[in-house]
Amino acid sequence: MPLTLKEKKYVKKLGAKIIALRKEAGIKQKELSDLLDMDDGSLRRIESGRTNPTTTTLLKIADALNIQMKDLFDF
Repeated sequence: MPLTLKEKKYVKKLGAKIIALRKEAGIKQKELSDLLDMDDGSLRRIESGRTNPTTTTLLKIADALNIQMKDLFDF
C-alpha cells in the first residue's frame, strides 16, 4: 500500500533528521553505510525520504550514531 501524503512528509523529516545527526557525529554517508553493512544507495534513499526504513534498520542507524532510537524522531 502506498504511503499517504502525511506519511511521506514524516519519512522525509526522519531522513532529514538522520542526515543532521550523521553530520553532527562527523560521519560521511559512505562511512555510515559501511558501518551498517548497507549499500550506500539504500542509505541515500532513507536519508532523502524516498524509502520507509524498518525499525531494525533504524535501530542499526541509532547504534552506529551512538544515540538512542528515540532521538531519530526528535523533530
